[in-house]
Amino acid sequence: MSAASARETELLEKSYAYVLTQGLSDLSLRPLAAAVGSSPRVLLFLFGSKDELVARLLARAREDELSLLSAQPGGGDLADTARVVWSWLSDPTHAPMLRLWVEAYGRSLIDPDGPWGPFAAQTVADWLAVLAAAQPSGVRRSARGRDQRTQVLALLRGALLDLLATGDRRRVDAAVARALDELPG
Repeated sequence: MSAASARETELLEKSYAYVLTQGLSDLSLRPLAAAVGSSPRVLLFLFGSKDELVARLLARAREDELSLLSAQPGGGDLADTARVVWSWLSDPTHAPMLRLWVEAYGRSLIDPDGPWGPFAAQTVADWLAVLAAAQPSGVRRSARGRDQRTQVLALLRGALLDLLATGDRRRVDAAVARALDELPG
C-alpha cells in the first residue's frame, strides 16, 4: 500500500469525525462527501470503493482506541489495569467512539465477508494484548492467565454495552468494581 496523500489523510480524518456522530452502517457516499467537503467521485478515487473506505475507517477507529488506551497509566496487575481501562471506557467523552465500536463489532459478526469482517476478531486480539501486558510473564503464558484476561475482557465489554444502553454509570461502576475486587490474584 502506498503512502496516503495529504488529501486522502484529510478526507479520512474528516470521514472518521463524521462516522463518530452518524455511524457507519447506513453510510452513503453523497451525504458523507457533502459533509467532508468533497464529492463521491473523489472519495471513490482516493479509497477505491465504499467497502475500502469503510475498512479504512474501521482501522482508523481501532488505531484511535488503542492509542488512547496505551496513553493510560498502567496498573500494578490485571485488576488495576482493568480499573484504568474501565475508567477510560466509562468516560462519557469516549462514548461516540465506543458506539462506533459496538456498531462495527456487531456488523463484523453479521457480515464476515464484507469490509467489517475481521473487526471483531481483531479487536478481541487488541484488547487481550492490552490486558496481557498487565500480567507477569509466567502468568501471561499460562492457561490461567489467558482465562483471567478473557474473564476481564468479557466483564468490561458487557459492562460497556450496559452503560451505553442505560447510562446508569453508578450501578455499572459498582458491578465492575465488585467483580474486579473478586478477581483472583
